[in-house]
Amino acid sequence: MTTFVDRATLHLAAGKGGDGCVSVHREKFKPLGGPDGGNGGRGGDIRLVVDTNMTTLLDYHHSPHRKATSGRAGYGDRKDGPAGEDLTLLVPNGTVVLNSNGEILADLVGAGTVFMAAQGGNGGLGNAALSSSKRRAPGFALLGEPGEERTLMLELKSVADIALVGYPSAGKSSLIASISAARPKIADYPFTTLVPNLGVVRAGEARFTVADVPGLIPGASQGKGLGLEFLRHVERCVALVHVLDCGTLETDRNPIADLEIIENELAQYGGLEDRPRIVALNKVDLPDGQAMADMVEAQLKERGYETYQVSAASHIGLQELIYAMSRLVEKSRHDAVAEERTRIVLRPIAVDDSGFTVVANKDGSFSVSGKKPERWVRQTDFKNAEAIGYLADRLAQLGVERDLFRKGAMAGVEVRIGEGEAAVVFDWEPTIEAGAELLGTPRGEDGRLESPWRVEPRQADQLSDDEIAKQWEYNVVDPHTPEIIEASTEAEEK
Repeated sequence: MTTFVDRATLHLAAGKGGDGCVSVHREKFKPLGGPDGGNGGRGGDIRLVVDTNMTTLLDYHHSPHRKATSGRAGYGDRKDGPAGEDLTLLVPNGTVVLNSNGEILADLVGAGTVFMAAQGGNGGLGNAALSSSKRRAPGFALLGEPGEERTLMLELKSVADIALVGYPSAGKSSLIASISAARPKIADYPFTTLVPNLGVVRAGEARFTVADVPGLIPGASQGKGLGLEFLRHVERCVALVHVLDCGTLETDRNPIADLEIIENELAQYGGLEDRPRIVALNKVDLPDGQAMADMVEAQLKERGYETYQVSAASHIGLQELIYAMSRLVEKSRHDAVAEERTRIVLRPIAVDDSGFTVVANKDGSFSVSGKKPERWVRQTDFKNAEAIGYLADRLAQLGVERDLFRKGAMAGVEVRIGEGEAAVVFDWEPTIEAGAELLGTPRGEDGRLESPWRVEPRQADQLSDDEIAKQWEYNVVDPHTPEIIEASTEAEEK
């Protein structure tokens, strides 16, 4: 049974926000005491938290679908609904979070590091929160927003200081078992190690971790053997230790050729060129191994490699190797402390950012996108006419109607707010504030009521804000037309 998983896919669904409550306060002698509907509770968030006690992503391999609880609806008497419970998912140290497109979202290193994987929806406002001096008794409330749904990929990259690399059966597992308390599987056949092993090594007062990476073979960077699956586990290491087999029984292999093959695979994988290298000539306890080590040691030192003759079985030369690794680790830690901390770059929203965009489609329709319009649409109860009117007021105040008019939208055109299945499609009917009187009718007439000769609109995008405001200022309303009087009164109230 598989016990080590370093890749997993998570399907997350944060909690939905609770709906706002529509309620009117009633008590003795006060049958209509005003709105007192409470707000809905916030939906639960989903967070990834680093736990150093975890070493695998096995739990998420078996159960990839995770969902947080939703918030409850508000109550009367101004009582807010309870919020949903947040869901905390523990991940190993060194977990990389990617989206469905393969883009890195977070690199979680360090115990307690938190990443907001999916955010819960906000609760809807009750009619008590929506009341104002102009809207004293709202007969509607806002709906809770749906929680965020995301598909994330998790990849585990071991957090170790030193990585042991080499051919299968070169003695990497035996070496890490000799210098640490790790107990990997050891046998006399290739590919004994199927998962990376971590061990803690002590050199005097210094402590560091060593990773035993499964054996590499030619073509590992292209997916042959187990190399491609576990090469990423050496990316975080500050140094590499080449474990070369000096006692191999294969006549077509020698330590120098093994080193060149492994270095070629590391170069093709990329990103490891700047890591210091140490060469450990293993199995010198064998007669042939000692002779081979003496033969190739001078060549390796000429190439600039720091070389040590060791034996994992008889512990020959292990102390010198351990202290050599410790020096590299201490130097790396000292350089990391001396480096300047990365500055946080703030990118504020531009001053002229309207918060939405209006796009004219080829089929004559228009699409509106933006965080505010899309959120307002999700909060609107389209079964309530008053709630729809409140949405129209918010869109007009944001400037959506004016921008539609500038882009050449006419009454009756199809307007879509949002994307996908959550989008809302409606036929646009411009208000006076959006320049309905500029759609080609004589001044003082409303083209939506009397339009027997409708013509093409003028180039609204060529008008400035002052010119449009001037047109509104000189708009004349016929006092004998009740429909116009009602529309004018509503416009003044807005």
